[in-house]
Amino acid sequence: MELSTKKVAILIEDMFNIYEFWYPYYRLKEAGVEVVVVGSGRKKSFTGKPATEIKADVAAVDVSADEFDGVVIPGGYAPDMMRRYPAMVKLVADAVNADKMVASICHAGWMLCSAKVLQGRKVTSYFAIKDDMIHAGADWVDEAVVIDGKLVTSRTPDDLPVFLPAILEVLGR
Repeated sequence: MELSTKKVAILIEDMFNIYEFWYPYYRLKEAGVEVVVVGSGRKKSFTGKPATEIKADVAAVDVSADEFDGVVIPGGYAPDMMRRYPAMVKLVADAVNADKMVASICHAGWMLCSAKVLQGRKVTSYFAIKDDMIHAGADWVDEAVVIDGKLVTSRTPDDLPVFLPAILEVLGR
């Protein structure tokens, strides 16, 4: 599947899960997608767990959802940092509300909660944030990947082999 006309933001903050960042980053590039790393703006480079450093291409405050066909939110504990920055939360909310592909894995569901976009949506996440997702109005299920419209959610790095094909499928629609 060639997606060379598509542009996707991957959000970044400290404590990101390295697999949940790098696997989507390279699989999207492999499919021809233009990938832009969007940081909080707090600094230029962010450290993952275990220690891997990523340099943001741009700060969230300097972009809008209109510029992208989708947004990918890696997990780890980075989403807890991301949701402290209104521009990052707004980017996610605007992308969902504009019916763009938005994908979250693991703890990234915290960003969906903060963006207030889960009411009535069927989703999954890491089990530890299940209650957060339900309290935000989601219909939470324990499945490897869930597609609800253009919202794609997954649980853990073990689900990456089904998460990325789902992202590519939704982007190709």
